Amino acid sequence: MLFVGIGGIFGAISRFLLGKWITSKAVSRFPVGTWLINISGSFLLGLLAALHGNLIVPDWTWLLLGTGFLGAYTTFSTFGYETIQLLQKKEMGSAVMYVSSSVVLGVLFAWLGNIAGSL
Repeated sequence: MLFVGIGGIFGAISRFLLGKWITSKAVSRFPVGTWLINISGSFLLGLLAALHGNLIVPDWTWLLLGTGFLGAYTTFSTFGYETIQLLQKKEMGSAVMYVSSSVVLGVLFAWLGNIAGSL
């Protein structure tokens, strides 16, 4: 459990700082920070899962990085909150694009990460 907690601390801090930095550079009202973090986290989790499944990454590393760091780095709650904000602002197109691209690309990038980790 210690590995999960340590990873989670650094994952949450990384998400917060990176999300703020990306958002400060973005000119769009689209939640690009959370979007990029969730897509990159999906890729990294797919990669790490394959490496762990192939016994290249030990259990403690999986707990630290996969469950802890990436579990806190990616965020479904912020994704949901930002989607509601777009809907409340009547930005239906952006909301639909955000939800659909997050789901499709998140799964695609997790799959690509898994393939990369299996090579």
